Amino acid sequence: MGWRAWLTNLGSWTASPVAFAIVVLYGISWLVFSPETLEWHGLATLITWMMTLFIQRAEHRDTQAIHAKLDELLHVHGDARNELTKLDEQEPEQIESFRASHSQSD
Repeated sequence: MGWRAWLTNLGSWTASPVAFAIVVLYGISWLVFSPETLEWHGLATLITWMMTLFIQRAEHRDTQAIHAKLDELLHVHGDARNELTKLDEQEPEQIESFRASHSQSD
């Protein structure tokens, strides 16, 4: 697996509840082992991480919903090309290349 696929998987993983648990455990560990260093800078950092994960989770949910809806539309439309149904499994650069090559032929 290349670094691009790794980055894509990392982005999907950060949308999981496990990522939230890790940040919470990190904050609790910080509070337990070094409470004197957990000042407003540290709290701001933890809050920023949590908000980033919330945004990532919302974007991931929206993207998955859009994919499910498009998959259903492709499924019911008999003239759809089969390669479109698996396009979301490709890397972003491959999808951009696919779109560019097919928009030139239109």
